[in-house]
Amino acid sequence: MEEKEKVSIFIDGNNLYHSLNRINAGKIDYEKLVKELTKERILVVAFYYIAPLDITSDEAKYWKHQKFLAELEKIPKFKIVLCTLRKYQKPDGTFGFEVKGDDIYLANDMLAGAYENLYDTAILVSGDEDFIPVVNTLKKLGKKVENLYFTSSSSKNLRKTCTSYLNIRNILDKIKLEE
Repeated sequence: MEEKEKVSIFIDGNNLYHSLNRINAGKIDYEKLVKELTKERILVVAFYYIAPLDITSDEAKYWKHQKFLAELEKIPKFKIVLCTLRKYQKPDGTFGFEVKGDDIYLANDMLAGAYENLYDTAILVSGDEDFIPVVNTLKKLGKKVENLYFTSSSSKNLRKTCTSYLNIRNILDKIKLEE
């Protein structure tokens, strides 16, 4: 009997959030997303890379985000990887924020899982071209890499490097959050 294919999912949370906002997609059900990407295969783990928000800039938004993360943790085999939120001052005197470390944590987990032979296929939920070297290494290690991408923020080079790719718009109706 042939063994079922094992998959691990790697979600760039910041990239996904901003990409969904750009296309006015509304909220998605992450459990449905995981099931849609896994299909009939075995899910090893789904990683979600994100930084906690800054409580001093908007306490209500911070607690709403904490509640969201707590809900994600209830999803079977779903692992949140907390990164750093860096606050910086813009030239106009206002403050901006950027997530730091998410790409390197994601790349490291993809490589570690491949070297430990934890999965057959990595599913990368990001459009960031910076992942091309990692994808090439995974393919050399005999792994398949699928890319769930967003038209507005996706690298064509990343898609071409991956084994296969899927535009999130093609599954959006299946993964929308029931309000």
